[in-house]
Amino acid sequence: MLTGRRFRVEFTGEQTAFAERIGAACRAVWNTGLEQRREYRRRGAWMNYQPQARELAEAKTEHPWLRDVPGHCLQQTLMDLDRACREHGTFRVRWRSGRRWSPSFRFPEGNKMAVEKLNRRHSRIKLPKLGWVKLRMSRPLTGDIIRSATLTREGRHWFISVLVDDGRLTPEAHPAPGTAAGVDRGVVAAIATSDGALIDRAFTTAGERRRVVALQRTLSRSAKGSANRDRARAALAAIRARERRRRLDFCAQAAHQLAAANSVVVIEDLKTKQMTKSAKGTLEAPGRNVRAKSGLNRAILAKGWHQFALALGSAARYTGTAVVVVPAAYTSQRCSVCKEVDPKSRESQAVFRCIHCSHTEHADVNAAKNILAAGLAVTACEDQPRPAGRARSPKQEPAGNREELLLQPTIAAPAA
Repeated sequence: MLTGRRFRVEFTGEQTAFAERIGAACRAVWNTGLEQRREYRRRGAWMNYQPQARELAEAKTEHPWLRDVPGHCLQQTLMDLDRACREHGTFRVRWRSGRRWSPSFRFPEGNKMAVEKLNRRHSRIKLPKLGWVKLRMSRPLTGDIIRSATLTREGRHWFISVLVDDGRLTPEAHPAPGTAAGVDRGVVAAIATSDGALIDRAFTTAGERRRVVALQRTLSRSAKGSANRDRARAALAAIRARERRRRLDFCAQAAHQLAAANSVVVIEDLKTKQMTKSAKGTLEAPGRNVRAKSGLNRAILAKGWHQFALALGSAARYTGTAVVVVPAAYTSQRCSVCKEVDPKSRESQAVFRCIHCSHTEHADVNAAKNILAAGLAVTACEDQPRPAGRARSPKQEPAGNREELLLQPTIAAPAA
């Protein structure tokens, strides 16, 4: 199956300058193509990839700076633009700013790349026009078929993401059949499971948080375009990058542990993008509790709810785990014992005390048990919990009291 491998590259001075030129050319092609598409849409017409690719070939004969960079990277940029416009709409696709956008470009032809091991820690990969690029080999690539490679700059460092086909297939059955777990995502503990486990990790230290506050203060007081502002922005981006990598590592490890131990994992269908929208409103209809809502938004994004769902789907491909998605309505207000729904039972963020049966439990664990019960009701309609990538069974027998489930849940199997 297809999977990604990410490494940090060690460019030479000439390679760094050339990679910057490639990124700048791809950004220019993106912005020019987007402006052309928007102008066509204003006239009621359409512009697609094929005519833009022909015009790109003609532009390369007139502009030497386009001929110097790999042509497949420019063509891939137009393909990405075409897909973005089809999925989101031409006027919703964003420009790529020279100051805010991190240079990134893709080499789509993996058969033109080669990997050689230099020593225990380093290898090198051959890329078109860039030549041999040294990288820190944190994971082996032996036996994997390279499909494409994407170079991205983060701060002062460049990283390469290699898309490979590792030759593995999704198992027909999970090694531990009959096991299941419900997962509730929270803002205090990132993950709470139905067996009572609270999984969490601090992604920043106390010193880093103080440093962020100081850098934000310096950034707000610096003049735009000044050297002090650039240094403060770079230092702040370095701290945010470390936080982001720790969060990705935590989500990957937690997802792997849950997928390896359970044949069925049930999560809530949370629309994180809609949940973290700003509450400021407009001048005609200003929002309420804006400060509280912004704090909640930061807490949700800091815990990586959406990233964990993506990591769980990726890990499920290798274990045969069925990922079940259920509606989130009333899972935190329903008692996992008597099934009564009452908002008064949720005493605080961490305490759930049912006012009907006096059942007391951690609120997130109680919600995880309700999530698991809803997910098991879905799998009861089928012959057996299906692994990721397998077709759904046509059998649909009634299972339990459907009125308690409020809405019919669905199963989301990650793509192999």
